Amino acid sequence: MIKKISFYHIPLSFLFLVETFAADSGGMPQLNPKYWISQIFWLTLTFGFLYIVLSKLILPKISSNLESRKSQILENIESAEKQRKESEEKIKEYNKIIQDSKIKAKNYYNEAREKILKDINKKKENLDKDLNEEINKAEREIQDLKNKSPEKITKIAIETSKDLIKQLIGIEVNNSSISAIVEDMSKKNEREYHGN
Repeated sequence: MIKKISFYHIPLSFLFLVETFAADSGGMPQLNPKYWISQIFWLTLTFGFLYIVLSKLILPKISSNLESRKSQILENIESAEKQRKESEEKIKEYNKIIQDSKIKAKNYYNEAREKILKDINKKKENLDKDLNEEINKAEREIQDLKNKSPEKITKIAIETSKDLIKQLIGIEVNNSSISAIVEDMSKKNEREYHGN
């Protein structure tokens, strides 16, 4: 309570002191009540003029500038948002193109790989078939040689033996005797060969 009373008394005592000082010294005319009406008039006139100038000339320009800047900012924001959406769409299209290209490349790779594998398998089958035919042919030829070789060997042995005996002894021996001896010896050699 005491603080509130002292707080209100300070401005009043200040005004009282100023008025006393102005009256005593004839000091500042602003503080002399005699000039207050003219001061209020000029203050009203000056601030009225400032208010009219500000409200009719300056503030409308400022507000129009602010509005134009606001509209420009809104247009820029809309344009930026539109460009952002367009760039997002472009990025999506780009990613889709990349994904499609990867899928196509993978499909091309798989198709080429399958084609190459088919060609390799086909060539391998043909090669296996040719090799089997060659092996079978060689086996047949070997078998034919095996089958025919004892007869040829026997025939050669008979003729050679006959010629040797003729040259050694001077007697010509008949083929049946020599063939019996050659066959006997070949059987004996065969038994020894298979026994070993």
